[in-house]
Amino acid sequence: MTVRRVALAVLGLTIAATVVVAQQFGGRNRNRGRDPLPNASYDGRYTFFRVRFEPYTGGRDLKWDHDYPRAESHFMKILRELTTIKPRFDGGNIYSFDEPEMYKYPIAYVSEPGFWTLSEAEIVGLRKYLLKGGFLIFDDFADAYEWQNFEARMREVLPNANIVQLDVTHPIFDSFFHIKSLEMQHPYRGVMAEFWGIFEDNDPSKRLIAIINFNNDVGDYMEWSDEGFLPIDLSNEAYKLSVNYVVYALTH
Repeated sequence: MTVRRVALAVLGLTIAATVVVAQQFGGRNRNRGRDPLPNASYDGRYTFFRVRFEPYTGGRDLKWDHDYPRAESHFMKILRELTTIKPRFDGGNIYSFDEPEMYKYPIAYVSEPGFWTLSEAEIVGLRKYLLKGGFLIFDDFADAYEWQNFEARMREVLPNANIVQLDVTHPIFDSFFHIKSLEMQHPYRGVMAEFWGIFEDNDPSKRLIAIINFNNDVGDYMEWSDEGFLPIDLSNEAYKLSVNYVVYALTH
């Protein structure tokens, strides 16, 4: 049996096992509105890097912390059990794009880019991060006005970047799991997910530097994968996508 077939067979069981992790972080009690857990010191292991920013809406809803910390804690368990990657399992790290420490972590996760803002220092920092080989995952946004904000912020970083829609033939969808279809719905809004990307030098033959989950919320599927009120098949797809993103980014 191939590694991929073993992984597919185990995936449903490991999702059930995330109940233990959920209990560690308080079940359904989200961390939203409270201080984040302390960042872990760098030790070479893969560490989930979530991006902090000031949302343009203000208020107590920070936006960037949606699904934190349960999504990354659940995902690290899946990644550890299905791949040879040795991820950090005692929490992820949070940095803004103007903090030098971020350069130690090659994959950055941006939640709610529909409300994303960037200071001048963060624009410069993100541009350097991408030039140094960093990879971006954008997730948890939908609707035209949220896309417009995301694209405007990205244009501040890479003014000439082409944002192109991806199909299932791109290697990122075959980097670990062989994903045969991208038909997936947003967990609440009833719209069909779209997958977009940005290539290095706008050249599709070069590496993908950003994957954009539009009309989707992969983080939410992972956060609530142990609760039973989101479809298990779509939770599985969210984990498969996330594993593929990490494997692709670490090998390209």
